[in-house]
Amino acid sequence: MHVPDGFIDAPVSVAAGVFAAGAVAVSLRGARRELDERTAPLAGLVAAFIFAVQMLNFPVAAGTSGHLMGGALAAILVGPYTAVLCLSVVLLMQGIFFADGGLTALGVNITVMGVVTVVVAYGVFRLLTGLLPRTRRSATASAFVAALVSVPASAAAFTLLYWIGGTTDIPIGKVFTAMVGVHVLIGIGEAVITALTVGAVLAVRPDLVHGVQGALTAPLKLRVDGELVDAPAPTREPEPATAHRSNRGFLITGLVSAFLLAGFVSFYASASPDGLERVAADQGIDEKVEEHGAADSPLADYGVGDIANARLSGGLAGVIGVSATVVVGTGVFWVVRRRREDERGGPARSDHENV
Repeated sequence: MHVPDGFIDAPVSVAAGVFAAGAVAVSLRGARRELDERTAPLAGLVAAFIFAVQMLNFPVAAGTSGHLMGGALAAILVGPYTAVLCLSVVLLMQGIFFADGGLTALGVNITVMGVVTVVVAYGVFRLLTGLLPRTRRSATASAFVAALVSVPASAAAFTLLYWIGGTTDIPIGKVFTAMVGVHVLIGIGEAVITALTVGAVLAVRPDLVHGVQGALTAPLKLRVDGELVDAPAPTREPEPATAHRSNRGFLITGLVSAFLLAGFVSFYASASPDGLERVAADQGIDEKVEEHGAADSPLADYGVGDIANARLSGGLAGVIGVSATVVVGTGVFWVVRRRREDERGGPARSDHENV
């Protein structure tokens, strides 16, 4: 649901840009509490993985496709503040280098696809994990529901912005019905991808899933003078060096998966317009769409301009995009982590290392 230039007028686009900048600033500060030496590389990988999976449009109805937004996945894996930064990095890379999502609409896209999906999904996920049994199955089911809800919520947010500053005169009720209706279907695909990914990570490295930290097991109770009280938290020994090797293996596996998805599997993605493009064409929202400012980019439309072979061109563009996203994303998250260290006056340590 990348909003192009020309759908939303200049005043609302500017206001959305200011809001998005504020959200990123708040997230930069909040992410210092979420990132450490283990999770900073994971956050870069999550951004690259979302970039890769967003290239995989899947059919949802006749002539309409959808793709992962990634807000729920990122929020559950690395935390809500870091998730907003992940989506912002992805949207920035897509807008500047791949002409996907308008440059003047960047604030709109960060607001709709980044902030709204993250806030809604993480809120739903935490609510459900607090109500359901503390098991991996419940956490995976919660991830499914959170992702499912976040996508139509994002569509509703776009509709609100369009109602305030749309450049065409279309009845807002028709826009809302069409946008939310098709994005409920897209949300099912988002939910499946999110649940499968979160479930896979929970199966091998539950300690790396931010959303379930301390939530998979009930606190131990002791009976003292006839009353049940929480037992003191057990003292943990520092993690052995093998855990760091395991982290590297996990990160390498995830990065290779992202390269395969973007470089090979993306060739088989649906070529149908996505939900917003279909609604825009059907309802006339795209009457004043503007040419993308980066339309002349050598990577525009996810292809390398000088390569005639479509499969090779698209695959290489995907690999370049994943590489650039993981480098930029990891760089951003390492800088945020260093700020955390500076504030504490020493190396940041994760909760798993505190004794």
